[in-house]
Amino acid sequence: MSESPLDKMWNEYSEVFREFDDLTLARWLSQTLSQMQGRIWRLSHPLVGAYRLAAQVGHERQIWLKRLAAIPQGYVESNCCGAPLLPWFTRDIVEVGLGCIHCSEAAVEFDDIPGQLQPALRKWADDYGPVHAVAHWEDFQRKDVDDYEEAYEEAAERAEKLLILAGKRLVPQLAEFYTTIVWEDHDECLEVRPEDIVV
Repeated sequence: MSESPLDKMWNEYSEVFREFDDLTLARWLSQTLSQMQGRIWRLSHPLVGAYRLAAQVGHERQIWLKRLAAIPQGYVESNCCGAPLLPWFTRDIVEVGLGCIHCSEAAVEFDDIPGQLQPALRKWADDYGPVHAVAHWEDFQRKDVDDYEEAYEEAAERAEKLLILAGKRLVPQLAEFYTTIVWEDHDECLEVRPEDIVV
């Protein structure tokens, strides 16, 4: 299976971290995570992008399990892979929970998210699901509307509003329970870019 141009680009970017020895990579991850502490981060932020690349290389090498660097103070160990818990909010929050930046598995199952936050998160996901689905309509669904392009544009505008709502209201509530949190601030399928999401 051939890689997409985007995958090739990210693999090229990750080479710098592949060249690090294990100790250097562990220290870089720990120091960077310390600098990220106590904030809400957009997935599109360049520091998050760099950290994700390094974290993926670190996960491949099981850097955190080797205990080459201490988990920064304030973070707990994630159940999924043993790396520091750095949860990632996505549109799949109800099905997947909060994802893990390090291993891409579920870092926090939805049922383990504080109960008082679950109803608002579920409502948001229920609202977002059909909006996102417009980008993946089959031909027969597209024929059911007068103008698919218009329906697509309306879905993109609605997605922008829902992502802004997540960034302004939902993610800050999650940040009260997690040391640091990352949120997905775009929807590639609907061509909603991070710069469209003003919070």
